[in-house]
Parts: sequence; structure tokens; C-alpha cells
Amino acid sequence: MAIEEKYLDLPLEEVMGDRFGRYSKYIIQDRALPDARDGLKPVQRRILYAMYEERNTHDKPFRKSAKTVGTVIGNYHPHGDSSVYEAMVRLSQTWKVRNELVEMHGNNGSLDGDPPAAMRYTEARLSAIAAEMIRDIDKQTVEFIPNFDDSIEEPVVLPAKIPNLLVNGSTGISAGYATEIPPHNLGEVIDAIIKKLEKPSATIDDLLQFIKGPDFPTGGIIQGKEGLKKAYETGKGKVVVRGKAKIEPLKASREQIVIDEIPFDVNKAVLVKRMDELRIDRKVEGIAEVRDETDRTGLRIVVELKKDADSQGILNYLYKNTDLQITYHFNMVAIKDKTPRLLGLLEIIDAYISHQKDVVTRQTKFDLNKAKKRAHIVEGLIKAVSILDELIQTIRASKDKQDAKNQIKALYGFTEEQAEAIVTLQLYRLTNTDITALEKEADELREAIRELQLILDDEKKLLTVIKKDLREMKKKYADPRKTVIEDKIEELKINVEVTVASEDVVVSVTNQGYVKRTSIRSYSASSIDDFMMKDDDYLLSLFEINTTDHLLLFTNKGRYMPIPVHQLPEIRWKDLGQHISNITSTDKEEEIVKAIPIREFDAKQNLIFFTKNGMVKKSCLDLYQSQRYTRPLIALNLKNDDQLLNVHLTNGSSNLFIATNKGYGLWYDETEVSAIGQRAAGVKAIQLKKDEYVVNGIVFPEWKEQEHLFVMTQRGACKRMKIDQFDKSSRAKKGSVMLRELKSKPHRLIGLELLHELDEVVLRTRKGTSLVLSPLELPLSERYSNGSYVIDTDTEGEVERIWLHTRLQKPFHTEEG
Repeated sequence: MAIEEKYLDLPLEEVMGDRFGRYSKYIIQDRALPDARDGLKPVQRRILYAMYEERNTHDKPFRKSAKTVGTVIGNYHPHGDSSVYEAMVRLSQTWKVRNELVEMHGNNGSLDGDPPAAMRYTEARLSAIAAEMIRDIDKQTVEFIPNFDDSIEEPVVLPAKIPNLLVNGSTGISAGYATEIPPHNLGEVIDAIIKKLEKPSATIDDLLQFIKGPDFPTGGIIQGKEGLKKAYETGKGKVVVRGKAKIEPLKASREQIVIDEIPFDVNKAVLVKRMDELRIDRKVEGIAEVRDETDRTGLRIVVELKKDADSQGILNYLYKNTDLQITYHFNMVAIKDKTPRLLGLLEIIDAYISHQKDVVTRQTKFDLNKAKKRAHIVEGLIKAVSILDELIQTIRASKDKQDAKNQIKALYGFTEEQAEAIVTLQLYRLTNTDITALEKEADELREAIRELQLILDDEKKLLTVIKKDLREMKKKYADPRKTVIEDKIEELKINVEVTVASEDVVVSVTNQGYVKRTSIRSYSASSIDDFMMKDDDYLLSLFEINTTDHLLLFTNKGRYMPIPVHQLPEIRWKDLGQHISNITSTDKEEEIVKAIPIREFDAKQNLIFFTKNGMVKKSCLDLYQSQRYTRPLIALNLKNDDQLLNVHLTNGSSNLFIATNKGYGLWYDETEVSAIGQRAAGVKAIQLKKDEYVVNGIVFPEWKEQEHLFVMTQRGACKRMKIDQFDKSSRAKKGSVMLRELKSKPHRLIGLELLHELDEVVLRTRKGTSLVLSPLELPLSERYSNGSYVIDTDTEGEVERIWLHTRLQKPFHTEEG
């Protein structure tokens, strides 16, 4: 029974919660986050204090790092040696901290992420600026607590005569909290603190007159003043940081990009490797070679370009796709009043000022007590000299030192401290000249006591002392800013030619959604009959365009994909293309209704949409530019199971012609349709009766004599007409008759096309029969006729669909070309 009482029967959740809570509290308060007062984490503070205690300072020779690490572990920090050594190394890395706190001899790592040499090989000592962090610690300026084994004491915080939290920044991850405070320029931070001391009501805007922004040890360029202001107001925010690069000319129309500063905390070796991978993988065109020419004179990365390459475009691409430009996220969390807090700039500066007031007050009290004690003793010594002969006789007559002290205290009224000073006095101090020195010292001490008392009694005087010390620190340690601040975040424009090798190709799109690009060589070596596609499919479009162009693919569901031509699969002319569902996620019943090649998304051009339920929509082309094509985007809003039938690219002053299944045609100007947003539904194109729907809508700039309207009915009748048989009307009217109405087996339109010279039309019946027509061989018909029969629908089945026989189009070729 007695054995069982040793153990508690507790639920696992309770134990886990309790233990994790304690662990979290420990790593938040005592490991990963810096103190708002001195900007140090406990391990960093212990390293600096241990080096100070061991007299391993900047004015003494270097000492083995292993010795310091051993002292830190043995006296203050009972953890692994690697964690202590890594923290010590970081304090010495000039590319990580703005003002190094530890000076190191030997390999202390590199900008390429190389590990430092083992601690038995390197040597270290405190830097001069670190001495300012610890200065006056022996004047009881900060609290001390017992170390882990109660054998000695360690400081809770350092006096920190340098505002280290802002100057060197901090980074760390604990439980539920992380911190990311960037380094700043010492001179700027001190100026801001002095401003706040002089004007306690100073605002963020007042302080930002002095602190322009972070000042990274690696230099670089910061963009985005708005992000900076937000970060300093709230403690959270982001800015863009980019490396410093310039374009230099070489011989023979060639250039090179030279990078001499990279963003903070970026691994140079990884950056150079990534740039070279872009060249090898041909993600960017025009890079001949990437070299790291960094040496002891400084950082230098050279990106050599090919002849006539777009150097600015390539540089922009490198900014966008490598760590040559990063987003730096402020998250200024520090321990304030033993609690992790997200601090704005004002709060960080207030915490530092409050700490300095406390430090200087404690320091002044210490100096005052010391001065008062010395003044008391000097006063005793002066009195002793004035009665020297009597004193000597008294001391000679005494039994021992204690008796002598008691005698002179009793006879002459000296205090214990004065008596002690008299009996330990050396004989040479009894000369006349020493009296003068003592009186001079007494005067100096009286003045010093008055000054020190004034500092304690008057806060203005206290602030003056702090300001004077800060100005001294600025004079000694401030250096020019390394990082450049720019107001705006530059929008990175990258020409497609930079990332894609410019090449003319043949692009084919089928109705069922099979797409491919084919080299002109493969196309030229074959005939149109060699084109591979499924039996019930047909060729929708065939273009000769460039790999730097885009292809807009529109589906019957009112969606579109803006696919860059170079992203289309390269497949031989004789092989089946790749289905669009392999490039973008489409639905099963979704089919391509139109493919439009785009060279530039010009706001002066429009897209005109026609739907089955009689809607028309016009939108500016530039609205349809997008970098995303892996999922279809909405081209227009379709209502009540409507379907998109056709899309046309126009210049704003074209003619529209719409035909319905019941044989009505309506012709009006494009100006009748106002341009609206990308996702809008559009307006009524034509007035429809019950069971009537649109079969197609066509667009033409102006009517030409050699152009004809071609219509086909389900009964196999077709006809071609001139448009001047119709009266030009306005939008949303009923339209004019295009067929003669029959009571039995009436003709219904299944297709409308605009014919140019040599155009051929393909029809397909429900039984799968296809027939190629040359409509120009048909006679011109009147509006009220039903045209000529071209197929026996009783045997072959009703006509289901028609389309123009596809020929190779060269949309961007000039007349001369």
C-alpha cells in the first residue's frame, strides 16, 4: 500500500497539458524570444556575460571559442554545446547582424550557408560595441538571479547602452509565437530615441523622419513605404527586399547582369544554383552563363547574356522567380514585462527608454553612495592630519589595531569607517602636499555628490545624461546606411520572349477538345488528310502563330482558358492531340466552341458572345488576360441552362447577324451593345418565341460583295443569300424571315455561316454521314425560299450540324508577310 501512494493516477490529457504548458512557458520566456530591453535571448546574454566575466574583451587577445562555450555551459546555460556555439557564431556573422557583438578568428561560416569550423579551431572575443552592452553592470544597474545550481549569479538583463533590439534585430520560433525583427542603422535609431526623449508625445511619423526603414548588413533595396509604416505602427507588415543589380555592356551587342548585393538572409549558393537551373531548364531565354565571382573584395554574381537578349526583362524574371527579390515579413514580438508582446516601433523605443532610465538611476545611486562614502573618509583624513601628533601618540599607546580604532573613535569622534581609513593609512600620505590633494578631492567629491543628487531629483537631468551617452555611442559606432529605401513596389513586367523561345508553330483545336502545337516542318511534310483525330470529331481551328502568343479557348458552358501557346503540348501532325482536360480541369459535357489567338490583350478590342437563349455580351479583351489557366475561368454568366454558341473578336464598329432555328435573322450594329464586365450575363440579342433558340451569331466589319450568308436546315436544304436582302435593324427585335414556312415538316435552321471565296462547308447527319459542300456552286436564293436539297435525309438521317471546312489561318501575318 505504501508503494502505491508514491504514484498519482492522473488522466494523460491533464499531464500532457500541464507539462506542455510548462515547456511552452519556458521556451517563450527563456529561449526563443528576445527581451525588449536589451534585445537578447538568454543564451546570447549568457555568452556575452561569460566573456565579460572571463575578461575576454575587445582590448585583450582572442581566446579559443571552446573555452568560452565551456564556461557558458558550466556556469550559466546547462544545454548542448552546439546550441551555445551556434548562437555565439551568429553574433559574429557580419551578414546576419548589423553590428557584430562577438569578434571571431577563423571560419565562422559564410553567406553560402557553409558551416563554421569546430569551436576547437576558432577564437573569439567581445567586440567593442558588446562592451557597451555590458558597461556599468558592476554598478548594480541590473538585477541578478542565482544560476541553475545556485553557485553564482547571472544578470536578468544587460544594461544595454546600445539599443540592440532594433540595431541587430532578432529572429526566433517558440511555442505559439515567432519573432522577426529586422536590423536597423544605429545612428538612425539613436536619433529616433533622442527625439522621443525630447518629445514624449512623438508619433510614428515623427520617428520615421529618422528611422527610414531596416538597414540590412547585406545592403539591398527595400520597396514599399506603406508596408514599412504599417509594420512600425502595428509590429506586423511586409516589404519587398531585392538585391542590387546593374546591367553592364560587353562586346558584340552582349550584356551582363552584375549583382553585388543580395537580400537579407538569402543563401548566395542556393540563389546562384537556382539561376543556373533556370538557364539549364530553359525557363528563361537569353542567359549564356551564371558565375559566382565573389572574392575577398566583395560579393559579385555575374549573369552573362546571349546576343541581343532582353536584359531588363531577364533581370525582372530573376527578381520574380528567384530569391533575388523576397518579401520580408515584420513580426516584432519580444518579451516585455515577462510576457511575449507584439510591439510597434513606439513601444520598442519606450521599453528601451524605460530600461535606460532604470539603469541610469541605479548607476547614479551606486556612484552617489560610493562618492558619499569616499567623502566621509576624506573628511576624516583631513581632520586626522590636523591633529596628527595627538593621533600618533594615541595609536602608539594602543595595544593593537582594534584598540587603536576604539581609542581614536572615543577620543576624537571619528566613525568606524574613518577610523579604519586612519589606522590603515601609509606614512608617506602624511606629507603637506597630500593635505592639498585631500582638500582638492573633498571639493571634487562635494561637486560630484551635488551633480549625482541632481540627476536623481530631476528627471530632465536624468534624460540629459541618457541623451549624452547615446550621442557618444552614435559618434563612436554609427556608420552610413547600407540599404536603400524606395517608395513604391515596382511592378515586374516580363515579356513573354524572355521566358519562351520565339518560334512560329501550327496550332490545331478540335471540337471535342484535342489541342496541340506542331512544328511548321512537321505540318509542311504532311497533308490535311494526315491529321489524326477521332471519327466523330472535327477540326475547329488551325492557326500559324508564335509560341509567345496566347490562345483563348471558349467552351459551351461559358468558360474560357487563356493558354500560352508555348504551354500547349508539342505533338506531331500525324498524332492525336492532347485532350484539354490534361491541361485544365474541364467537365465531361464541356466542348470547345471557339479558339481565338491573341498577341496582345488590347483594351481597344472587344469580345462579342452569342448564347443559345438569345443573349449577346460585349466585353473589353484586356479583361480576359490571366496568368491562370489550370482551371477554366468564367467568360460570361449563363442563366437557365443557356449555352455559349460563338465568340468573336471585334474592333468596336462591326456588324452583328443572328439567326434562330425558326428561320429568323436579325442584323444590327455592334454599337447597339454596350461593353460590360467579364462575369456579366449580357443583354437580349433577339426576341425569341416559344421553342425558338439561336443557332449562331456572326460578326463582320462591313458587308463585301464576295461574302454570303449560308444557312442549312435539318431536312438537308441549304442556300446562300446576300445580306442586302435584309433591312438593318436594332437589338432585341424579332428579325426577318429567312425560310418559307411549311405546315407539314417545316424546315428548321441548324446552322448559319458567313462565307468568303473558296470556303467549303461540312455537314454531318444523325447517322454519322459527312458531306463537303462548295456553296458557291449553289445559286443565290431569296429570303422566302427553302433553298436546294443537297442530301437525302430519309436514307442518311437529318442534318445535325454544319461547320466551315478548316483552312490554315495566319492571323498576325501582314499583307506583305
